[in-house]
Amino acid sequence: MVMTRSRSETVVFKHPFRIASAERLLPAGSYEVITEEESTEGLSFPSFRPVATMMKVLAPPPRSPSVEMVTISSIDLSNAEEPTRWCDAPVDLDKHRSGAAPNIDIRRTLAEIERNAKVLRDPHVQLGPNVLAAPATPAKPRASALPELKEPGRDLRIDACRGIALWCIFLNHIPNNIGSWLTLRNYGFSDSAEVFMFASGVTCALAYGKAHARGGWRGVLGCTLWRSWDIYSAFLLLTLACAVVVYLAGGGRLADETNTRILLEHPGATLAQAVVLQYRPVNTDVLPLFVVFHLLFTPLLWLLLRASNVALSASLLVYASVHLFGWTVPSWPNNAWFFNPLAWQLLVVLGAWCVMGGKRFWPWMSSRTALVLAVLYLAFSLTVALGWSIRPPEVLVPQALAQLPYLAGKSDLDPLRLLHFIALTILVVWLVPRNWRGLTTPVMRAAIRCGENSLAIYCLGVLLALASHIALLKFSDDLAMQIALSFVGILVMIATATLLSSIRTKPRQRQPLMTSDFIAEDARRNASPVRPSNR
Repeated sequence: MVMTRSRSETVVFKHPFRIASAERLLPAGSYEVITEEESTEGLSFPSFRPVATMMKVLAPPPRSPSVEMVTISSIDLSNAEEPTRWCDAPVDLDKHRSGAAPNIDIRRTLAEIERNAKVLRDPHVQLGPNVLAAPATPAKPRASALPELKEPGRDLRIDACRGIALWCIFLNHIPNNIGSWLTLRNYGFSDSAEVFMFASGVTCALAYGKAHARGGWRGVLGCTLWRSWDIYSAFLLLTLACAVVVYLAGGGRLADETNTRILLEHPGATLAQAVVLQYRPVNTDVLPLFVVFHLLFTPLLWLLLRASNVALSASLLVYASVHLFGWTVPSWPNNAWFFNPLAWQLLVVLGAWCVMGGKRFWPWMSSRTALVLAVLYLAFSLTVALGWSIRPPEVLVPQALAQLPYLAGKSDLDPLRLLHFIALTILVVWLVPRNWRGLTTPVMRAAIRCGENSLAIYCLGVLLALASHIALLKFSDDLAMQIALSFVGILVMIATATLLSSIRTKPRQRQPLMTSDFIAEDARRNASPVRPSNR
């Protein structure tokens, strides 16, 4: 049922002016402007669009002093001889007589309002909540907020974080590597895996939310299926590649360390288990996890759009059940996934929730109280982690606290790790604004390129880590060799990401927004124009 409402405003003119629709000179004074609006159908939230705007003016002689209603538009107001402002009291404009800047700014603003109104009246254009529900005067945030669907462009901080996380994952995958001391795992309870999972939830919500705005649920389902297939194919190819590299290196101890001996000795049965995501060589565990998450993201998005807090509560309930009742997912041949999907799903859902429904929660997260608590917890975890690395650990921390790193298990995402990541996120939000100039530096540009091509770069990083491990075993494991392998590996990842970004073309058979966890397409470059909806 279509509902209508009226909105009244006051326009103040300090000097006589002309309105094209009135066709006469009107005296200075205050004029009431009434805007008629009607509700927009087909949306899950209340929204109104303007259908008519009228202004009360004195009727011309001899009917004066009676009042008549004149239909106007924002263009009529912008063409008036006196600058105007929507307000409830007169505005002193004498201070701006030195130039025409105020008049120009007001005309531009009113013209933009008129263009937006024409778009809203077009029944063939399908718009999302970000266009229909934009606030008139947004409050200035105290700290940089996470990206939301209503914000234009792509938040480069997401790709930068994922790119740095990919570098850290590569360094950590090389056993006994001095380069791993540059990563998070030695300075707290969490590491790069949490960063990667959370950023994946953010990008999924952004990419699939836009896919829903353009193509509805059919478009979202198509995008999730295509992306799941991409990651699934990459996992199978990476499994075969790891087996080939280990075989060429001679197997032996390396085959046991990489969990590929069973694949080399029983290829048929092992590949059958890999096809159903039950077998995974070392360092490939995250790919099957994302295959499952992408397949399930369509119902998750449906729930987030309607009851985001319910979706987060259900995710927290599943996470709590993992730690209370020991829930897990069966695997082969070790009987458990290294990354328990029932636990790690929380970070993906949390990232998506921050985009879709967490805007009420983020003002508290960006408050000074949250910042102080986050810094205190990070300092505590840093002390414990460093104390664990020192022998004896009692030098920095008591014996009871020295055991905490052992308790912060990674497989089930221990609460100590989760709290450490949340504290780290609060600190980053405070220190790195959306328009941070550091994002334009060469190092950050390289990280952004790797983050944009994260699926390919992750697979490449696994193979580079395996090759580096072989080099350390076959040739030398001294400090210079470790530094050289770490440095060269990251350079190869950056060069590959730059090459992929330069040769990337827009797929013709797929939807334009195939970017989510391992986003390989830049939304700004691949975005297609809005098309009429067939629904």
